[in-house]
Amino acid sequence: MEERKIAIQATGVEKVYKLYDKPSDRLKEALGLSGKKKYREHYALKGVDMTIYQGETVGIIGTNGSGKSTILKIITGVLNATKGNVEVNGRISALLELGAGFNMEYNGIENVYLNGTMIGFSKKEIDEKLPDILEFADIGEYVNQPVKTYSSGMFVRLAFAVAINIEPEILIVDEALSVGDVFFQAKCYHKFEEFKKLGKTIVFVSHDLSSISKYCDRVVLLNQGVKLGEGTPKEMIDAYKQVLVGQYPLPDSDDQNLLHDESITSAARKAGCTENDGAEAGKAKDSTQNANVQNPDLLEYGTRQAVIEEYDVEDGQGRRTGAIIKGQKCSVHMSVRFLQDIEAPIFAFTIKNIKGVEITGTNTMVEKAFLQPVKKGEVKHITFTQKIDLQGGEYLLSLGVTGYEKENFVVYHRLYDVLNITVISDKDTVGYYDMNSEITVR
Repeated sequence: MEERKIAIQATGVEKVYKLYDKPSDRLKEALGLSGKKKYREHYALKGVDMTIYQGETVGIIGTNGSGKSTILKIITGVLNATKGNVEVNGRISALLELGAGFNMEYNGIENVYLNGTMIGFSKKEIDEKLPDILEFADIGEYVNQPVKTYSSGMFVRLAFAVAINIEPEILIVDEALSVGDVFFQAKCYHKFEEFKKLGKTIVFVSHDLSSISKYCDRVVLLNQGVKLGEGTPKEMIDAYKQVLVGQYPLPDSDDQNLLHDESITSAARKAGCTENDGAEAGKAKDSTQNANVQNPDLLEYGTRQAVIEEYDVEDGQGRRTGAIIKGQKCSVHMSVRFLQDIEAPIFAFTIKNIKGVEITGTNTMVEKAFLQPVKKGEVKHITFTQKIDLQGGEYLLSLGVTGYEKENFVVYHRLYDVLNITVISDKDTVGYYDMNSEITVR
């Protein structure tokens, strides 16, 4: 088997910033007048290892402040690492912060030549590429105006047009596409597809999880400067959702229900939840009698102040099944036991495809179906009934019970990808669902 060639290799990368309480402390240290350390160290990145192979599209996700942009700047040479090493094999084109590498006083065409020269192209080479760049940017006569007069949308159009048309071997994009309009974004993603087919390497940072899931071969998850893991888009997106609610397990822990966020754990403690409550909840779930195809490796977590005990999918005749005929009604059921008083629980379900893209879903708060307090010991039976117009194929069902305690969002119990649903269809149209168009031809 042919050995895969490495495009980017990051080993033990750390980036440390010195934080001073006041400017005078920084000045004293610079002049050597400080007798003791006047700063605190902040690790933007801590011991990050990352290998990206040629031809891969790799996504980097994480909350704000997790170090995503920092690692990209180190890869592109905008920043130097405090510790560690980064090796890059191939010509990089980077679209980082809006305006990076642009002179605000120059017009659009002058900035095209400026950027091209910085990357290493000759004037003749840029002359040849200029028509393609201007056509892709499509900002009309504004190319002759100073870029300081551009809207953010025009700015990103020109910046991306330059980055995408200089034939890079490695393309790095950091959230820039969220600024352009929907038509420009569609054009950029089409270009991504072309790059993938040409075997280019793409490193992609975005909060748009659907794009991450659709375009990336592999995803790296960062949090507070630490690499939590890497894997398929689906695996890392599910883990990221745990991070968002403070319930991702520590790297050296086997406890899949460990709570990171102190505000959530304290909420559970104040409510009087115990470890035994969690154990009983697990027993209840394990004893569920279910005719659907269940996932033996489902992901579950939560404070367990409320627990999903039973769940199933039924067809229009009320029969438990994992197969639904397209166009017919089906019902998603779950039974939830409350181990503590909860002011306003929210019941939810989500349907994803096998790549992890969320196709549809809803909850009782959105539907204004249930907005009541529930007492400890109560069991609620929730049924969502809907017509299934999804295209034929395999889907995964996720269930959840959440709520708000004061202003804090709390996950009481979530079951990710708990059941498999097969939609049977003799007519598949384009996309994820059927619009059931009524057609008239005259």
